[in-house]
Amino acid sequence: MRFAGVLPPDAPDPMDGLRDRVRALPFPVMGLAPQPSIEDFDAFSLAETSGADGASSITVGLNYTLWRNPDDRDDPVNLADLDDEARAGLDVDPPWPRPTWLLDYVERLHHPQLSEAVWTTWDRDPSEQTTPARHLVDHVNHVLMNGFREELGLPVGPPPPGYDPFAGDWRVTASAVNPRATLEVDGTEREASEIDTDPFVYGIGVRLAPDRVATVVVARDHLPYLRVALATRGATSTG
Repeated sequence: MRFAGVLPPDAPDPMDGLRDRVRALPFPVMGLAPQPSIEDFDAFSLAETSGADGASSITVGLNYTLWRNPDDRDDPVNLADLDDEARAGLDVDPPWPRPTWLLDYVERLHHPQLSEAVWTTWDRDPSEQTTPARHLVDHVNHVLMNGFREELGLPVGPPPPGYDPFAGDWRVTASAVNPRATLEVDGTEREASEIDTDPFVYGIGVRLAPDRVATVVVARDHLPYLRVALATRGATSTG
């Protein structure tokens, strides 16, 4: 989220409307299995493809805060790897009151985030573009493009003239998918597809139903602190 200007202390949380939309969806949303090292703070992304006949595809992304030492949240090991400028920007205390939800959001940014770590995708019409492997490739490339721009040599900020965001050999392709993996879903091992060849992220995906796929993509640096398993998410946060 990005904000401009001065927000009054009673400004509504812009995430509330999105939460309501997600809860109204006609399919369950998946998340990482509850565990001490992650905090589900009820933060989503939502993407929808629609036409004259309504929605054909809906993807819900779920975000988490990572606690490397969940037993002591004040431990400096729980701080995100930020440069001095970024940390100073977060620590600015303006001379006006701010909404509680904004203060919580700024405080959360001091810690590592698992941005869009889990996608739940509903597809109305099955096709070669709706397989777990296809959705996994798309999810991995999305996380790479948004979270590893500097490492991949991608431009930061406004793209230069003629820049093609779909070009470059950094992108993961279907050839990287291992279709013989397994993933725990609600306590049961399921057949899954994984991408375990990228140097920056690990990804795995599973078909949940004929019209629904879940994928997980996390930075490799975070893997030692996580148990990669899925659970159906309740209506409230589970962190």
